Amino acid sequence: MLCEEKLEVFENGFEDGKLHLRIEFYGKDARRILLAVLRELYLPEYGEGYVYPFECAKEFWGIYMEPREIEAEEFRSNPVKFMNPSIMKRLENAVLGSHAPENVGSLVRLDGAEVHRTKKGLLALGRNFILREDGLFITFNKPSARSLILKYLGMADED
Repeated sequence: MLCEEKLEVFENGFEDGKLHLRIEFYGKDARRILLAVLRELYLPEYGEGYVYPFECAKEFWGIYMEPREIEAEEFRSNPVKFMNPSIMKRLENAVLGSHAPENVGSLVRLDGAEVHRTKKGLLALGRNFILREDGLFITFNKPSARSLILKYLGMADED
């Protein structure tokens, strides 16, 4: 669905031609995270009152969410000190469990990712992906999107 001149929202993500940003998710539902990201991206252009791309995307995805429900949180780093075969296998299983298309899963370089321990298990942060062991897998085409997504990562757990 076209929500803005250059913003296309689709079932598992969005692509913004103006910002040259594409974010997709597989596995666990991440639409609430993407709504928060869209709102933040377009807030400077639209202002607090009515952020059209946010409203359009939430209608397309069928999600009832008010802007006041968006909660950013600071990512608390808890890096894994030593990568071992067991940790690598757990992350590989998480990619497989996300049911991402093979062409997407093959682009993920787990060996170069930062791996952290969280309440939800392992969290791998790559140049172009975020993978949580519980099945949340988000890909993006710009490394700068990672910090924006991390800010709203906790919203995936709200239902």
